[in-house]
Amino acid sequence: MILAGRFLRFEGPAASAFEMFIQLGALAAVVWLYRRRFAGLFSFRRSDGFAGPRGLLLLGLTTLPALVLGGAAYGLIKTRLFNAEAVAWGLAAGGMAILLVERFRPPEALSGIDGLGRREAVLIGLFQCFALWPGMSRSACTILGAMLLGIERKTAVEYSFLAAVPVIAAAASLDLYKSLPMLTWNDLPVFAAGFIFSALSAVLAVTFFTKLVSGRSLAPFGWYRLGLAVFVFFA
Repeated sequence: MILAGRFLRFEGPAASAFEMFIQLGALAAVVWLYRRRFAGLFSFRRSDGFAGPRGLLLLGLTTLPALVLGGAAYGLIKTRLFNAEAVAWGLAAGGMAILLVERFRPPEALSGIDGLGRREAVLIGLFQCFALWPGMSRSACTILGAMLLGIERKTAVEYSFLAAVPVIAAAASLDLYKSLPMLTWNDLPVFAAGFIFSALSAVLAVTFFTKLVSGRSLAPFGWYRLGLAVFVFFA
């Protein structure tokens, strides 16, 4: 979104608020696609899987590191890292990480979200902190982190999407709250359209991506990120 804003010359407080509506639309799509999982989280029945209080605890353990570090470094991230050069470095680092993990990842030892434990939840949360650097990609960081822990690829992808909801909702809500004084009712139709189209496109993207990477290597995406990074550096 940072690169798109620069290319379209759509920057400033209104653009930042619009980006938050887009992210909230994408999160709404994830909640809809995994509605049974999220409904299960609010069940009061005792569960040994990813449901009820145990599921909420695991999701909370994954979310907490990014909330703490992101809250502490919020000003620094916004002022120093929200630019095209920082994004290019993030793209390059993330691309290299994908290629390395795909080459040297350990054997799969855990399959299914219900098999995740506190250790995996905390460590995936720590990997998620790398995404505070724009361009690193939150989903890539959590998926690669899970794969390094021996978690089966499809499980890593699905948990990454579930973990996106609380942390991005918190970040988007904070940014939106800070932007409210600069918004007017005239902005609402544009923001509503962005929310709706973001949700619809996210449904298609998440469905397609989950099926695509469940049994295939992420290496092509790593090479794509490296190519895009080079383009941004010299554009």
